[in-house]
Amino acid sequence: MCSVKGALTIAGTDPSGGAGIQADLKTFQELDVYGMSVITSVVAQNTLGVTGVRHLEASFIKEQLQSVTSDMPVHAVKTGMIANAEMIKAIADHLRPLSLPLCVDPVMIAQSGDALVDRKALQTMRDELLPLATIVTPNIPEAEALTGQHLESEEDRYKAAKSIVHDFGSSSVVVKGGHLDGEATDLFYDGETFETFSSPRFDTLHTHGTGCTYAAAITAELAKGKSVKEAVNVAKKFISAAIEHTLEIGHGQGPTNHWAYKKKQRKGEYV
Repeated sequence: MCSVKGALTIAGTDPSGGAGIQADLKTFQELDVYGMSVITSVVAQNTLGVTGVRHLEASFIKEQLQSVTSDMPVHAVKTGMIANAEMIKAIADHLRPLSLPLCVDPVMIAQSGDALVDRKALQTMRDELLPLATIVTPNIPEAEALTGQHLESEEDRYKAAKSIVHDFGSSSVVVKGGHLDGEATDLFYDGETFETFSSPRFDTLHTHGTGCTYAAAITAELAKGKSVKEAVNVAKKFISAAIEHTLEIGHGQGPTNHWAYKKKQRKGEYV
């Protein structure tokens, strides 16, 4: 029996290496999980923004999925950028019978402000993908888009978390607090209890790909058999280290440091 734990990311590319498929695979590697990928869109972007996008046909995305899952050790799946309803439907139809742990990162807008998905896909995501999700990882704007609610207060975040679980059928959700003031506090809800995960807010512009990396870290831990709450706890430490020890590369919003977490582990800062 194969002892290797594998994680599959289904997302768009980022040739600058800070987000998307490239960031996911780096994160899987750093967390000792074998990474695999299915590409949905090829994106021309860097730390300054997106200059072009080419979407693959839904039928070819399904062909990639079949190739990977029929042969390789997939123990958890992450979805990122899925640009249109046809793609979402094809992916959901393939994943549904597999019953694998699924982390849905509802990527809609790049940190540069560029739209990455067809907004008509939103309802399909709610109907087809969210009910399959072990966990959904929206930031504040994404949670607003999913729920149709404006999130101003702490109470609003609690209501949105409940809606994503109880109205859309996801098993759990973590509403990320990166867009809020003060500490970076994420709200986790598993359908029964709430828990917060906090870290200091670091004074840096270099946060490109944080959402992708956070969700990928959750996926890697789920692939290793961790509980959802345990996976979120590790992912929060992983992304906090990645932001704190920024690489300061690129002429815009630079990428995070994917190897910072492991360096901290070696120093005994994380156990």
